[in-house]
Amino acid sequence: MSAATSANGAAATAAPEPSDSATVVVRGLEKHYGEIEAVRGIDFDVEQGETFGFLGPNGAGKSTTISMLCTLILPTGGYARVAGHDVASDRDAVRRNIGLVFQDTTLDGYLSAEQNMRLHAELYGVPRELVRPRMQQVMEMVGLWERRKSAVNTFSGGMKRRLEIARGLMHSPRVLFLDEPTVGLDPQTRASIWTYIRELKVAEDITIFLTTHYMDEAENCDRIAIMDKGKIIVLDTPEALKSAVGKDRVQIQTDDDDAAIAALAEHFDIKAQIAEGAVTFGVPGGEQFVPRLFAELGVPIRSVSVSRPSLDDVFMLHTGSTIRDAEEDAATNQMRTMARAFGRR
Repeated sequence: MSAATSANGAAATAAPEPSDSATVVVRGLEKHYGEIEAVRGIDFDVEQGETFGFLGPNGAGKSTTISMLCTLILPTGGYARVAGHDVASDRDAVRRNIGLVFQDTTLDGYLSAEQNMRLHAELYGVPRELVRPRMQQVMEMVGLWERRKSAVNTFSGGMKRRLEIARGLMHSPRVLFLDEPTVGLDPQTRASIWTYIRELKVAEDITIFLTTHYMDEAENCDRIAIMDKGKIIVLDTPEALKSAVGKDRVQIQTDDDDAAIAALAEHFDIKAQIAEGAVTFGVPGGEQFVPRLFAELGVPIRSVSVSRPSLDDVFMLHTGSTIRDAEEDAATNQMRTMARAFGRR
């Protein structure tokens, strides 16, 4: 197809033809729940062997998109192909070609690690003679072969996540989907998980598609699609996205934030905003600007920090808020929606 189609079959805006090497092709993909537009017509490709990331706050539509690509839910409109198969009309073929690690564990804690792996192999039709060598191969890659006889409920959170990744590779998929692969884990364990993921990518020659709201994790991706409110707002390599910001981030704590924002606009022609509890703005050469800021702002400054452009700055440039603030706003809106629904009972 050269264009996405809507739910009623009408042609949508034409999107570029996918390359021959694209493992995931998405055009005009939508998912609605009544009046709620969870995913609002997105287009992108993922190349073979690429580590591709969705970065965005909780509620942005990342997990909904992965659920459609993994055939767990049907799209409302548009189309997507994974490993050459349509996610709506050829769901069994898609499932044979993907591995999936969910946010929440789906392991059976009463079974051993080996029993969990063998059950997965049986469900995916791995030939019996290949089960043990393949299981040893992937479990050694994640450092769990010596614990294969242990019950999963004796594992730490990081060990369970490593086992789930190994299980997702058991049937040799072409694409491994990781939905918030390190959520709830401590920083040291998160770093360890990513060491394994990078090694697995090389060993398996596999395409990795992940969602995350952790900035440091997104840096591990070859390309990132930043998603907000059901739309992809920008897509590129991490370095290209940060380079496009072109400014350092300056955050100041003052005695009067409203007065500071007004003074920045009046004296420096700088548009600032409150983000993460501080007056935040971008300027070229942030460290050189700070002495002038103290001398000319006219509002007492209690503290100041300067940082190089980050992916959070990219998000703020395109949306006007940080990911953390966007998540807080989404949580507040969800509570209001629940309160209204409760009030109608």
